[in-house]
This record gives sequence, structure tokens and C-alpha cells, in this order.
Amino acid sequence: MREALHVLWTTVTDIPHLAQFLAVAYVAYLLVLACYIVLQKREPVATLSWILSLAALPYIGLFVFYLFGPQKIVRQRLRRGRSREGMSAYETLCPPDDRCTELARVGQATTGLAPSTATDVDWLVDGAATYAAIIEAIGQTRRHVNLEYYIFEPDHAGIAMRDALVERARAGVKVRLLLDAVGSSRIRKHFLQPLLEAGGEVAWFHPRQLLKPFKRPWLNLRTHRKLVVVDGEVAFTGGINVTDEEDDSRNHNAYRDLHMRIRGHVVHSLQLVFLEDWIYATGQTDSVFQRTDLFPPNVPTRSQGGIQAQVLVSGPDSAWEAIHRLHVAAIQEAKRRVWLVTPYFVPGEAARMALTSAALGGLDTRLMVPKQSDSRFVTLAARSYFDELLEAGVRIYEYGPRMLHSKAFIADDRTCIVGTANFDHRSFRLNFELSMMYNDRKLTSELEAILREEFNRATEVRLNRHRPLWRERLPEAFARLASPLL
Repeated sequence: MREALHVLWTTVTDIPHLAQFLAVAYVAYLLVLACYIVLQKREPVATLSWILSLAALPYIGLFVFYLFGPQKIVRQRLRRGRSREGMSAYETLCPPDDRCTELARVGQATTGLAPSTATDVDWLVDGAATYAAIIEAIGQTRRHVNLEYYIFEPDHAGIAMRDALVERARAGVKVRLLLDAVGSSRIRKHFLQPLLEAGGEVAWFHPRQLLKPFKRPWLNLRTHRKLVVVDGEVAFTGGINVTDEEDDSRNHNAYRDLHMRIRGHVVHSLQLVFLEDWIYATGQTDSVFQRTDLFPPNVPTRSQGGIQAQVLVSGPDSAWEAIHRLHVAAIQEAKRRVWLVTPYFVPGEAARMALTSAALGGLDTRLMVPKQSDSRFVTLAARSYFDELLEAGVRIYEYGPRMLHSKAFIADDRTCIVGTANFDHRSFRLNFELSMMYNDRKLTSELEAILREEFNRATEVRLNRHRPLWRERLPEAFARLASPLL
């Protein structure tokens, strides 16, 4: 074997002008990929980060880029768009009245979903209360139940949810379950078999296809949405996945998280979001759905809802970064207060500028993150931004020892945004995300009470804290370099 390898090496190195050939191949490889990345028109820092990474990892970097590199969905965007044909009757354009604020118009322009209303919104804190409310609603469904989840684990929480769906499917209710192929990768066929045998349908979002030629695996583009729509009348969304890690009735260290139960006209928009994702994932046409079933006429009209509500969606099928844009716009509009709670904080330049400007302008500007998230690298990256924010006057809190998983935002006394999106590049640009924006004083006051309880349990970060060079400052600085790629 050693002699054979020696002969091979001698043969290769004797090829005339080998060094020149490899150098030309390397330059060509880097030039082609650099041009492709530049044409993606992403932030300059992210573009340069990818180019430097590929230069440092010749050829191997090509495989990494193939799996995780900048990706835009174009052909798929057209397929998703077709799912809205014939549904315009259920959407009402932003009315020309005082309720149609600039934020509402921006939301409509960037998502294609009009401002709406809700009759009731209930805050659900932590997993146990959320699972109980969802299972109760599933048990009362008469026509259909649609679910979309990033993480759905085959543990106690997952089994309880599946069994509730199986019971309804056996009763003739139409059950559709859409799961992310990476987030729910522990799900096996035998777990889903009872639901399939009962007549339920299951689809996978961006299934892994590494071995399929000429097919991009879309490994980096996931649906991070958590959405349940029951009979087109009640919906649930927020940050809580289906997993024992978030079930505080079984685990005293379960994630601290926030969810919502929603009724009213805005459920039409949430139903539409699910249908687009389902049609996209399955390749079905929207003709298989009965409009009067999915959009029942007995749901309150927009004028009958007392809570101004708007669905915000974002993902790699849109360049507008709607959820990111609405957060920044709401911060800039605020006059008194800006509170932000997020498990992953890796802000871009626009968001950092908005937060520091709010604090410098004298607003009550607060940020709460976990003391230790489930990603050490992201925790380090988040802390690398603390000094700049603290110097501007932002008050920063670290929640623990439980993992904080809530994604909530308050501006002044009426505007709040809650949903699935973290405050980082991945949620704003790569994941398919879903958030709810409300313009309502009572609802915002209720959310304020929940967040105040969390602030009281958290530790405030001080600007003059002790930060050893090798253990904190240097690792944070290196983690920050990778922020555009997180």
C-alpha cells in the first residue's frame, strides 16, 4: 500500500505545470463563487464573510456553501404565490381610517396580508398551559385541524398531541400535519402510522435530499413556524414547539416561553399562511380545499373585532424581511418605551442603530436574553453587542437558570409583536417565520405584566462588569465575526 501511494504521488507531482494548474483552478473556483455570492445582493459583511470562508477552505468550502450558503427561493416562490389565487375575497385592504397606521401599511405591503382584527387573544405562558389549550381545541373540532411545527418530538408531549389528532381523524375530521424535516427529524414512520391509518395527512417541509442529483437540499431554509388552526375559527401560534423540553408540568427546567390563542377575522390570514406552506410542501393545488370549510362564513368580520391584529410572515421567498423591518420601524416610531425579549440576539446594523437611538433619545429601552442559551456560540455572539448597547443606555437583563425562549416586543402602550422569530439573521432572512402584530392597549398591558415578571426574575447586566480577556472578551469577539452567518 505504501509503495502504491508513493507511485501515485510521484505520478501526480510529475505532471507538467501542476502547481500552475492548481493555482488557476483555485482562482477560477473562487472567482465563480464570489461572483455568484455578490449577485445575491446580501449585506456586504455577510457577502465578505462567505467569500473569505470559501477562500480559506478551497474546494471543501464548495460543499459547505452548497449546503448552507446564501439561497433564494425563486421558482418555489411562484408556486407559493399561486396558492393565493382565488382567496382575495377573504382579504380586506388596509381601510383609509385612523386604524390603518404606517406600520399596518408596511406590514401589508411586505407580506401581502392585510390588517385584520381579533375578537379574543389569550396569552399562554409555558408549554403545559399551551398543550392543554391546543388539545382541548382539537377535541372540539368538527371539520378540520391544520398544524405546522418546526419541532415535533415523539415524546410524552408529542404522543399526547398525536393521539388527540388520531381521535379526531377517526371521527371524520380532516387532519393535516406539516413538519419541518430537520427540526422534527426524530419522528419515524411508526410514530405517524396511527394518524395515517386514521385518515390524517402528513407532509414534510424541505425534506433532506443530499443524494438526489441536481437538487439543492435547502438544508439551511427551514419552517420555524408553530401554527395550529382549528375549523378556521381559532388559531394558536407563538414560540412553543411540541416537546417535553417545553413542558413545565414534566420538567422543572422547561423552557420559559409564550404562545397565543386567537379568535376572530385574523384567523383567515393564519389559515392562508398554513395553506401556502402545505401547497408548497406537497405540490397539491388549492383546488383540493373547500373554501367554505377552510374559511367558514360564521367567523366574525373585520369590523366585528375589537383588537387590531396583523399577521407578519417572512422567509427566503421574499426580499423584504417583513418581521425585521416591522421591528425596526416600530422602534423608530416609539415615543416612550421599547422592550425586546428574545432567546437569540444577533442584530444587524439597522436594528442596533434603532435600539441605541431609542436609548440615546431617553426611551425606556430594555433587552432580555437567556443567561445561557442552548447555543454557547450564539450566547457569545449576543454578549459581544452588550457594551455598545449599555453605553447608549439600553438596560440588558439575563434570564435564568431556565432557558428563555419567548420572542416578544413592546413599543409604547399599544404596539406589541409576538411570534416565532428570533432577533437574529437566521430568523430574519433564512427561516420561514410567523409573528403577530397587535395595536391594542389592553393586550399590550397584559403582555407587559408577563414581561415584568420575567424582568424581576432576571439579572441586570452592568457596563463595568468583570470580563476576563481569554474566557469572555476574546471568544465573544471571534463569535461576533461569524454573526452574519448565524
